[in-house]
Amino acid sequence: MHKSAQQYIETLKEACALNRHQAVRDGNIIKLPDKGRVIVAGDLHGYDSAFDKIEKYADLENNPDTHLIVQEIVHGGPKDAYGGGLSFRLLKKVCELKTAFPENVHMILSNHDCSTITGSDVLKAGEEMRKRFEKGLQNTFDDKWEDVLLAIKQLLFYQSIAVRTENGFFISHSLPMERFKDEFEQDVFSRPLLISDMNRPNSVYSLTWGKKHSQEFLTELADKLSTKFFILGHQNYPEGYLISPPNTVIITTEHSNGCICELDLAREYEFSEVVESVKRLNDL
Repeated sequence: MHKSAQQYIETLKEACALNRHQAVRDGNIIKLPDKGRVIVAGDLHGYDSAFDKIEKYADLENNPDTHLIVQEIVHGGPKDAYGGGLSFRLLKKVCELKTAFPENVHMILSNHDCSTITGSDVLKAGEEMRKRFEKGLQNTFDDKWEDVLLAIKQLLFYQSIAVRTENGFFISHSLPMERFKDEFEQDVFSRPLLISDMNRPNSVYSLTWGKKHSQEFLTELADKLSTKFFILGHQNYPEGYLISPPNTVIITTEHSNGCICELDLAREYEFSEVVESVKRLNDL
């Protein structure tokens, strides 16, 4: 096998196994302890410089009680000379950090991951991302690109779909589509997932694609999930974040005005304090 392809596949396979067998994983949920801090990144979309800054800020080597949550790593970012997407490079970088700190780095499933897994098209800024991504793999790995793509699909499939904290936070890429709320099956948080769960309008699809939720829905869902606050990605805001009362903050990380959310796992929060926990990448 093409040497670089083999190395890439091995890196992803190791990270995939670590995702599946984390000590803090319960079904498809990561349950964080009641101490330390958690740093939540929004969508990365191949934005290497944002990830590099967050990795440096987290400093996991010297902060063993810090947890880092990353999402939507693929689709977007730089292109090769032929227009192929290169976000698979950032995916490898995240996997290397996951391997170095398996119980501190948590990768959560996103809608673009579902597109990659199911082979369905997905647009971003008017461009079809899945085809661009696969073109980049072909240009880099030649006749081994499909082997690399399979390893990517397996890695993405075995990510967790949400993170819970003891102090009342539910962290996920998004929340179920409001119009499909009655069809949403909460057992996706605990049972083995199927690829069909990621097809429209099934529950994982709904969970990763929902947006523009009403205040009534956010209150109702927090009660159903026994949580206080939601920290989400998925939606891109020029300001770097959006406050969605009464209980939700949406983080954007994929541009120069991007943000993170940093939380103390040992303390209780009011919603105003959750909003204050948002930090700009340029201020780190």
